[in-house]
Amino acid sequence: MSRVINTDSTGKRRSQLMRTVAETLRRLSQKSTVDDDTRDMVALLVFCLRDIEAGIEQSAQVWEKRDYWMKAEEFRERWRWAGLMAAELQDLVFADNWGDLPHAIARLLPYVSDIKINKFTRREGYWKGSYDALLREKPLLNQP
Repeated sequence: MSRVINTDSTGKRRSQLMRTVAETLRRLSQKSTVDDDTRDMVALLVFCLRDIEAGIEQSAQVWEKRDYWMKAEEFRERWRWAGLMAAELQDLVFADNWGDLPHAIARLLPYVSDIKINKFTRREGYWKGSYDALLREKPLLNQP
């Protein structure tokens, strides 16, 4: 029996999501007004950052299974910003507080500054429908 190799690891998925975040931020920074595309892009950022956060926990659990507790905690701490930024952007969307968007983008940019974008690999409109999908979650989050 041969060894099974997982080609869709959490690390690879995290890299893809970070690339999506970087490209979305690049396109978002070119916007001068808040329109439907802007709202969709911000919602896409929320979804990407949530997925990154979920992947971080999976990776940390792998380290913990090998009794590398300190490495797992350092890993979680290094990536803690993803969950915090997802919550901040989600709150911004739910509160319809688009005036704070430039500050949120400015805080998010340093985390993707090392990703070089010579060519966009995500198609234009990749984010379509994200805003509506995020808004559908709002009533679910307000339930006790």
